[in-house]
Amino acid sequence: MARQDLSSEQQLIGAALGSKEGLSPAERERARALLAAIVTSSQDAIASKTLDGIVTSWNSAAERLFGFSAAEMIGQSITKIIPEELQHEEIEILAKLRRGERIERYETTRVRKDGERLDISLTISPVRDSTGTIIGAAKIAHDITARRRAEREVAKLAAERELFLESERAARSEAERLSHMKDEFLATLSHELRTPLHAIQGWAGLLRERRARPEDYERGLETIERNVRLQVQIVNDLLDMSRIISGKIHLEVQPVYLHDIVNNAIEAVRQSAAAKAIRIQAILDSRIGLVRGDPSRLHQVLWNLLSNAVKFTPKGGRIQVVLERVNSHVEISVEDNGIGIPAEFLPHVFDRFRQADATTSRRYGGLGLGLSIVKNLLELHGGTVRVKSPGENQGSTFIVSLPISHVLTEELGAGPSQPASPDPLETIELPRLDNVRVLVVDDEGDGRALIARILEDRGALPQCAASAEEALEVLGREQFDVLLSDIGMPNIDGFQLIRRVRNLDRYRFSPLPAIAITAYARAEDRQRSLLAGFHLHLSKPIEARELIASISGLIRLSKQLGG
Repeated sequence: MARQDLSSEQQLIGAALGSKEGLSPAERERARALLAAIVTSSQDAIASKTLDGIVTSWNSAAERLFGFSAAEMIGQSITKIIPEELQHEEIEILAKLRRGERIERYETTRVRKDGERLDISLTISPVRDSTGTIIGAAKIAHDITARRRAEREVAKLAAERELFLESERAARSEAERLSHMKDEFLATLSHELRTPLHAIQGWAGLLRERRARPEDYERGLETIERNVRLQVQIVNDLLDMSRIISGKIHLEVQPVYLHDIVNNAIEAVRQSAAAKAIRIQAILDSRIGLVRGDPSRLHQVLWNLLSNAVKFTPKGGRIQVVLERVNSHVEISVEDNGIGIPAEFLPHVFDRFRQADATTSRRYGGLGLGLSIVKNLLELHGGTVRVKSPGENQGSTFIVSLPISHVLTEELGAGPSQPASPDPLETIELPRLDNVRVLVVDDEGDGRALIARILEDRGALPQCAASAEEALEVLGREQFDVLLSDIGMPNIDGFQLIRRVRNLDRYRFSPLPAIAITAYARAEDRQRSLLAGFHLHLSKPIEARELIASISGLIRLSKQLGG
């Protein structure tokens, strides 16, 4: 039989139980028979119960739906199919029935005999006797498990779609942020490179003019050298960050005195601080003794922090550097009374390429790499760095923390107990290169001319080649004492050139001493140069003293090995 409308079924139930007046016994009997047929054939579970919740009838659909037979349920409490956590529902339902209220399409959960949970929709009506007194309830339960499952799937898909859209929005936002940061960084990089180039080009042009005064030469050369060093620092920072990101940076760990490293870093910025009348006060505990670390990298960390302090401290300010032991670690704090750091920027101080002021009107230069490099170098040492600042124009304090790893006395034989203090390089007389024949190979004319001029000044006899092909031709007919070659050249690069040179060595008494002079300055570039056949690797821009010393040392070593 087709499923009847719930209100009609309820009328029939009421009629059968005597809730309809004016029916003859025959009509009432027919109503009861009709009701019995409907209940028996209904696809919905139909049951009745007393006002105490005791089941009084249980149709076939109820048996199929809940798994309990009529014999198992009649006379039992309806709570048998109600989950433990929903038992309170029955109390509320019975209270409403006693008040004569009808419950329409109430969706809830019930439990089958096998423990499976079902989502059902209930319609419950009070049942009255011939006097109108409520004596029980009739319940119709419809299984909505499939519908609810579908609804949950739809809700899950909607949630996943929203999550995907949110993820897509976040990815788009992050991409836009990174693109903005990239554009901002490139603009900053261009500015930081062009600024020293402007001074270099301007002074170089001025010094070429006949009207240049004698004092202009000293000032101009000093300005050119200072700005070249600025550019070298920018390149070094970029290379360091590249090594850090790729995991190719290495530490040369050895016993070090931290107070010596701090003192050396202070001396390195002393002149810059003096130019702004900034006082640097150092309170260093020299009793900490030797610890393990890479002295050059630790110097880089301290120099960076002190340089920042000088940069961001106004004229007449002060910087205090404290080295002390705190429990099981060493702390180095660099405190200044400079411009301070806004509270909202403090969490981003050590982020790459982030600057508190990245506008075109900013007062201070830089790429925003220094502090990120500091953080990474300290982490490689097992240390940390943190920053605190009360706010803008209230100064800032950077605190470096390094673990104490004391060096045992017997280990000191592996190296000097104190870092040697070398004499200033300028006081050391460079060796002569009289009559040393040097082949200079570089496709860039200015570079060739510069190296040739440096060599001539020390008595060498340089000959230049503008390409590897030209160099091989010259080497085929002439003998040289040293080869200086660039790496990045068209057609045949420096690596290919040195391999061909080594093939020519079989016609020589000993291998031709060779030095790579290149703008490829990474550690892996140096390794590749040495593996290809070069004896030394020097990075551009080259220092004249370093070049002369390298050539002299290489020739001396070659003679010793050849002799």
